[in-house]
Amino acid sequence: MFRTLATGAVVALALTAPASAQEQTFPSTFRTQEIATNGASIHVRVGGTGPAVVLLHGYGSTGDMWAPLAADLARDHTVVVPDLRGLGLSSKPAGGFDKKTQAGDVVGVLDTLKIANADLVTHDIGNMVGYAFAVQHPERVGRFVLIDAPLPGIGPWEEILKTPLLWHFRFGGPDMERLVAGRERIYLDRFWNDFAAHPTRIGEAARDHYAKLYALPGAMHSGFGQFAAFDQDAADNKAFLAGRGKLKMPVLAIGGEKSFGPMMATVMRFAAEDVQEAILPDSGHWIMEENPQGTTAMVRTFLIAGKR
Repeated sequence: MFRTLATGAVVALALTAPASAQEQTFPSTFRTQEIATNGASIHVRVGGTGPAVVLLHGYGSTGDMWAPLAADLARDHTVVVPDLRGLGLSSKPAGGFDKKTQAGDVVGVLDTLKIANADLVTHDIGNMVGYAFAVQHPERVGRFVLIDAPLPGIGPWEEILKTPLLWHFRFGGPDMERLVAGRERIYLDRFWNDFAAHPTRIGEAARDHYAKLYALPGAMHSGFGQFAAFDQDAADNKAFLAGRGKLKMPVLAIGGEKSFGPMMATVMRFAAEDVQEAILPDSGHWIMEENPQGTTAMVRTFLIAGKR
């Protein structure tokens, strides 16, 4: 997503990329439920047994993106996969798209499931929600994986905002919603094509699936709301950092080799004390579609290290 920022030497794990993305189908052992909390209804998939791990998606996808990783982790984890408020099959409230509020959604989901603490694996806007949750509730987070997106207000945020590819951060409002209405697939194709190292790995079935979900009533409004909240998120994050300090839990910062790259770790070193840097080879921003095997191996290795 931020290939113009991925400069300098890259230390990549030697992982083999697949020829194509896997099916976005969760194992039949997973159950789904709607959890009413914090003024929203959150659609959640839950499966597996063992220590809990929460997977948070970003814009242009839903919790469905995590299906291959969830299937793997469910062998020895309780895997919790929500759709963010306003996206996927979660409800479409009028507001609450600042990431501090959405962190409250995560609290409500975990409390309802009676999960006291969990590891976090997040991507894109999920990074921002995960950070807001982790910085406010550090006692509930074991290990934290953030993948290929910055945090508003943290580190080089103002420089990142100048990247031409990120014009969509300021694209929103009722006129823009009218422009996109009925053209959701066209709008989303721009993200999948521009921010991928291998756009063909995001197949037609996945594109159609997500386009239909983003065409649901209120979904595109909610998506624009996620970006419109960035100024508030930046203010909140600066206040979190000033008042609570850096995160103490182990953090793995993964950048796609052809996307955010080493900048992911650069950002997180402003916000966390214990940061490991990783570069996902042969991938742009869409890590689960472009290199699901590599992503899964990288995440599993980091999470399991905390259980030894």
